Amino acid sequence: MTYRNFAIIGLLSPILFLTTYLFLSNLRPEYSLLYKQVSELGSLDAPNKWIWNIFGYIIPGILISCYSIGLYKSMKGEKSSKFPLIGIFLFGFFLMVSGIFPANMDNRTANSTILHMIGSYGSYIFFLIGTFSYSKLMKVNRYWKSSNVPLLTFVWLSIVFGTWSWIFPNMPSVGQRVTFFFVFAWIFYTAIKLYKLPEE
Repeated sequence: MTYRNFAIIGLLSPILFLTTYLFLSNLRPEYSLLYKQVSELGSLDAPNKWIWNIFGYIIPGILISCYSIGLYKSMKGEKSSKFPLIGIFLFGFFLMVSGIFPANMDNRTANSTILHMIGSYGSYIFFLIGTFSYSKLMKVNRYWKSSNVPLLTFVWLSIVFGTWSWIFPNMPSVGQRVTFFFVFAWIFYTAIKLYKLPEE
């Protein structure tokens, strides 16, 4: 596939995630952006759980894993580390896992909840591994070098807002949504940049 094909795959992931989120959250008047976690859209007792889990987590996760291959090819050198590829690929994989196993919001120790949390935390950990590794590749790549600072800014902001619930426990879910925003902004930004990359 061409870089543009990979870029389109990358662009589809945040678009699909956001569209599905806005659609399903608007169907539930009781679903508060301040207090309800994103995962509650796909929890075991959610009315449209499989719509969210499939179109909010599973398919976007698959798209990100596929996209990671093209993104890595666009800037790797002969001796480049595989950590950027592995990180973003597993970010997508674990996002998919979090959709396969819906959380039981009433039982934090249930197997499905534990597996969901492994997927959730695993996806973000590998996102960090991948993005910080990509920063090293971008510094020595003429085309990608100018993107390094804004993309690192997205990553650091996702970390900062990840601590939101500790600082503002009265509205804990705001930080989660902002973190999601910057995570998918990283994917969206790199996909646009990849789309514009001249084909070899």
